[in-house]
Amino acid sequence: MFLRASKKSRSEVFLYDPIGTDKEGNEITLIDILGTDPDSVSDLVEKFYESRRLLEKLNKLSKRERKVLELRYGLSGEQRKTQREIARLFGISRSYVSRIEKKALTKLLNELTSNSKKQL
Repeated sequence: MFLRASKKSRSEVFLYDPIGTDKEGNEITLIDILGTDPDSVSDLVEKFYESRRLLEKLNKLSKRERKVLELRYGLSGEQRKTQREIARLFGISRSYVSRIEKKALTKLLNELTSNSKKQL
């Protein structure tokens, strides 16, 4: 019975198991060779939660403001577009798109900073 159980675990490899030594005699593990930066994982998690928080705040904008930002910055899976392309879609001037974008970004910034102050 023990032989069958140990046979299954022979093919398992753990990231922190030693796989050899370097020139100076220090143990080398698989995680050392893979070279993953521990900060990169935390950065990805932080970016995910920040983008989720931002998408929640988009609901506080008007439909037009939200759509302009989605098109402009490629949010919600949209492809990024220039102000000129957005102006053509809405049938308005490029400068008006710029004003809508600026107003929406200001609202978002106020929402995000006011919530940050409340959490502190």
